[in-house]
Amino acid sequence: MDQFDRRILELLQTDCRATAEVIAQKVALSPAAVHKRLRKLRNSDSITAEVAILDPEKFGYPMRVIVEVTLERESLHELDAFKAEMRNSPNVQQCYYTTGDADFILLVLVKDIAEYERFTHRYFFESKFIRRFQSNIVMDVVKTGMNVPLE
Repeated sequence: MDQFDRRILELLQTDCRATAEVIAQKVALSPAAVHKRLRKLRNSDSITAEVAILDPEKFGYPMRVIVEVTLERESLHELDAFKAEMRNSPNVQQCYYTTGDADFILLVLVKDIAEYERFTHRYFFESKFIRRFQSNIVMDVVKTGMNVPLE
């Protein structure tokens, strides 16, 4: 990966709808060269997804909750079961298996506190795998993103 590939990826991280022509002007390559490089980057799995990022509030999800979850035991069965539940929950936007005091850190989107209470009952209180969880209500989103530094 050279400086042209890195610059192309930086531009795509900002706007994945940018055309090869627009990118070509910004990186000083021909559109054909940009197409070729994009194809190579996609085929090498350097680009894992090209998605639209929606504003949760515009779709009725104004509340974000960061949740620390500690399992009762860290058996493979419990880990796999919890991971599967979180992958399948439409409210869980992000889920990380972590080191430290908590086994998992979640980012959960909900419409209101009542919906979050239902979420906790379903996934935490009714689960025999969960020892404890701690909730942190997001008051202000200061920064969010998925950009990877390419320097």
